[in-house]
Amino acid sequence: MASKKATGKTFDEIADGLGWTNAYTCQLLLGQAQLKPESRAKFSAAVPGISAEDLDTLEVAPMRGFDAEILKEPNVYRTYEAITHYGNAIKLLVNEKFGDGIMSAIDFYFTVGSTVGKQGERRVVLTFNGKFLPHIEQNAADNTAPSPEAK
Repeated sequence: MASKKATGKTFDEIADGLGWTNAYTCQLLLGQAQLKPESRAKFSAAVPGISAEDLDTLEVAPMRGFDAEILKEPNVYRTYEAITHYGNAIKLLVNEKFGDGIMSAIDFYFTVGSTVGKQGERRVVLTFNGKFLPHIEQNAADNTAPSPEAK
């Protein structure tokens, strides 16, 4: 994050230069995403001053986590509140449109944007774009894991 600050660039500016989403770029700089080796040079160019040691660390699969303390931060709390408030509607709408399943958080894109409302007010736009993963009927014949009897 210190290297990002030293560039004077915003997350959007870095992301645009890399062709990444602003959320992915931010997650990477927070150590919550893995820098792929083939992206090391272009990332280093976008964030000059980042150390080789930091780049090495970013290339390791991170220990992704969640610190409950983050829910005390008002931006995060209000987003959590909106998701919980609309949770039942989200679930029902996803199931109605796609069937029984869930949105992937692995094959997933997230961006933070903005728009202007009808009264001229600035508005936050959060876009979640995840692959739909249907729940499957678990047919024994399709299971490629060895059965307990095979031991």
